[in-house]
Amino acid sequence: MASSAFKASEQPDSDAAHLWKHDSIEERIFSASLICLEGHYMQSPVMGPQSIAKVMSIISKTLEKTHTFKDVREVLSRNIRVWIWLRRAVSASICDLNEKSLGVRSEPFVQTKFLDITTPEVTALIIKNYALLKEALQMLNKLMHIARNLLVTTDPEVPQDLSAAINFDHEVYETICLCVNVTSKGIDGEMPEDEASRAKLNEITELYKKVLVTSLQQAHNWIAKNDRNKMLFWFKVLIESPDVDSNPGSEDRHEQVLDYPAPRSAQLRDEISNWLKRNSRMCKAAVDICKEYFDAQAGQKKDQWLPNEENLAWNYTPPETWTWKPDTYDEAAEIVSTWNAEETDKFEQDRAYGRVSHELDYWWDAARIPNSSDWNLTMYPIDFVPQRIKECEANLMQRYATAEPQDESNDTIEHHVEDGQHPEWQAQAPQATPNFAPEYDEYEEEPDDDDSYGEGPMTGLLTEVPNILDPKQIEALHMIVKSCILDSAGSGQTRFGENLQQTRCRIFLATDCGKNLLREMLVFIAVWEKDEQSLIFQISSQIVQAIHESSLIPYAWTALRSPKDIISPAQTVLLRLITYLFRTAFFPSKDYNPFPDPKSEDVEKILASEDVRLGKMLNYLYGIFRSRIVPECVALMQIQGEVRKGRLDPADFPVDNWDLERAKEGLVQYLDFLYTIADIHPLRQHIIDYEAVYELLKLLEGLDVGVEKAPIAGTRRSDNPPTTSTAASTPQPSSSTSSNNNNPLPPPPPPPPISDPPHEFPWSGIKGQVLSILAALLQPPPGQSSPGNPTVQLQILQHNGIVALLNCCLYDDNNRFCRERTQLCLKWLMDGCPDASAFLQNLVSANQHQQQQQQQQQQQAQARPAGAGAGVTQSVRIDGVPGEVCVQVRSSSAPAEGAEPSTSLRSRLEENKSRSEELVNDLLALTVVDEAGKLAIAPDGDETEDEEFI
Repeated sequence: MASSAFKASEQPDSDAAHLWKHDSIEERIFSASLICLEGHYMQSPVMGPQSIAKVMSIISKTLEKTHTFKDVREVLSRNIRVWIWLRRAVSASICDLNEKSLGVRSEPFVQTKFLDITTPEVTALIIKNYALLKEALQMLNKLMHIARNLLVTTDPEVPQDLSAAINFDHEVYETICLCVNVTSKGIDGEMPEDEASRAKLNEITELYKKVLVTSLQQAHNWIAKNDRNKMLFWFKVLIESPDVDSNPGSEDRHEQVLDYPAPRSAQLRDEISNWLKRNSRMCKAAVDICKEYFDAQAGQKKDQWLPNEENLAWNYTPPETWTWKPDTYDEAAEIVSTWNAEETDKFEQDRAYGRVSHELDYWWDAARIPNSSDWNLTMYPIDFVPQRIKECEANLMQRYATAEPQDESNDTIEHHVEDGQHPEWQAQAPQATPNFAPEYDEYEEEPDDDDSYGEGPMTGLLTEVPNILDPKQIEALHMIVKSCILDSAGSGQTRFGENLQQTRCRIFLATDCGKNLLREMLVFIAVWEKDEQSLIFQISSQIVQAIHESSLIPYAWTALRSPKDIISPAQTVLLRLITYLFRTAFFPSKDYNPFPDPKSEDVEKILASEDVRLGKMLNYLYGIFRSRIVPECVALMQIQGEVRKGRLDPADFPVDNWDLERAKEGLVQYLDFLYTIADIHPLRQHIIDYEAVYELLKLLEGLDVGVEKAPIAGTRRSDNPPTTSTAASTPQPSSSTSSNNNNPLPPPPPPPPISDPPHEFPWSGIKGQVLSILAALLQPPPGQSSPGNPTVQLQILQHNGIVALLNCCLYDDNNRFCRERTQLCLKWLMDGCPDASAFLQNLVSANQHQQQQQQQQQQQAQARPAGAGAGVTQSVRIDGVPGEVCVQVRSSSAPAEGAEPSTSLRSRLEENKSRSEELVNDLLALTVVDEAGKLAIAPDGDETEDEEFI
């Protein structure tokens, strides 16, 4: 039953006797146990229970020693035979586990593919082989632990090179593939009915997860501070993943992101492979060990487990056996990279170029900071926003329209959307709409597009890992990605002036597997609700920092989009991480200058400036906010307003609560990002120049139109009485009465809805965030207490923002403490702004005139004859209570039972006469009128309470 690959290894051991002569007892007994394990798992022969127990005992003791004793690790890690037998045992174990778990036995040296096996077959097979699988998984986990420990030595480069020379990393990839095959495709399905079978299945699943975690930890130790191993690992998991086409065509490319040209798959693979060949020099100690072992073997019986044709083989084999000539160079010498497009020998062409990949560099030139020819940080004009909102509203209604025949009015909208043409946009000159953010049409959903987030398979060896492990188990994966791409974890530039950490970061985003893995790692944070203090969040922020250092945040944002979402969950988490970095790592310097030297034409030199990258990233993200986020959200609010006004049937509302929640989460995170920027004075001027006030006021207006203000809890007029009271107050007919009448009993009242209908979605907390941003923009520069920012004051007046602010003074249980935030906004708005003061003074004068008219009407009512006023009702508005409250007014001549109730009622009516009077009372509390009749800021002692609301 042994495989053909194993039969080839059944030759007599070619190890010379003297190589074992000076081995320690740990080396000998550990090697002997590994030899037994290989025979056991390859079934030649299978050991009995006593023998396997003895081998397990030896493996366990060796594992304990490698944990505890440094000298044992040093000795075992420098023994090439130990590494060879360790790989052989692990390989045999993987073959056995594949057969017992998935029913397909794998072969050594052959890459295993992801398998498409139905759940019932895998479940039955695992339960059948439960005892054998448990024993084999425990053994494999111990072997991986030992392999991980052997890489923790004084000079880790030696065991890293020895492990690479015998291709032990191949078994790590095979182990990961096996664990993913079983845990993501095998057990994740219908569970067996009996409790014993479910317990067995869960236990095997947890063992596979432990093996997966240990394998990732071993891979992390193998690549630590080793550029070649990092590049090889990146190459195997992103370029040669088991589910990637192994023979792509010359023009086959990775998935294209909008208009960014994707790199060609074959060229990228070949160029990275050639770089790995050229940079395959081992350290001297590892070369001596391999050479001694290689020379000691018989000429015709070379050990196949120490390859003599791989990239590293030239280090220990004679020069006449080399199939290619390795590089010999001075590490300290700097060489200029040259690309000769006419060179026919691809290896020599890449050698002269020197860098990792010309195809990758060509892709990065186009995918980095968008619109790199314009460094003025201009923004979309606000004149386009209303038209965008109309287009978004029409697209939303059309996208989710039913199959019923459309009337003539809808035909116009349908034609407008299907053509994807926007005449007002396309009529503009190109320079009027700089290419900072993608056009709206680029997000349009194709009729047969089902590849949005969460649907369809995603390629990549590591892509499924975040869906398998929990936060404590997945740390090794995040550490691997961080170690490969974060600049501070690298070794500096190569002799060709290339930063390999940034190069791997570009490979991460240029390949389909890398983009899929990034998406899953970001969604992982949202699914597990990790806070900023968690280790996963901290490492993820460093990964995003590395992407920013490569000027690829805009590209990553676009790659993470989902056609069905306003902002995808991965984009929301990415923005959250960027916001965190702005509070910590991205804080600009005092001499912040985002504008490069206009005479400079070297783009790479310009992008080396952190200030330029910050300015460009902020410009791009706000362009998305103006061109997509605000128009889409305001369009939804306006559709809600159409339902409120009765112009649209609630059943025709285009989205459900799930989509609205995701849109709100994205909007909340965007507003948090803008508040963070507004709180950083050097960056605040950017969003002031972009007239962010306009979008913020649009959101306030949209909320006023689409969402009804929620009253104080417990005062909703539409609240249904409890079922018990209803049942008690309704007389129940007797059995005789019901038998005499043919009419059936009335049906019981329907149960209350689980959640509010989508058209009543409250968008809770959005107003508070908007007001906090406005207050931050209005406040004076640091070190000053007055006046408010004149540019923002003028922008609010130009866009009629005072009305939107005053509407926020009314109580809304969905947006608590809005009144206090509005007071702070009005304070800074009137501070040093005569126009705002005049507007409010006119409002006060108009209200005083209205009060005089109301007093005259009351006096006339009181002058009526006795009894004429009895039973007169008056409608009043009480803040926090929905609608108008009808109150019967007692006549002055009517007999009163007590003075105190009448006085209390009259006082309450006078305080709540109208909504406008309540607003003016708030303004009068904020302001005083000076001798000249002008409105001025009222003296304020302590403002700490107001500031806490920001």
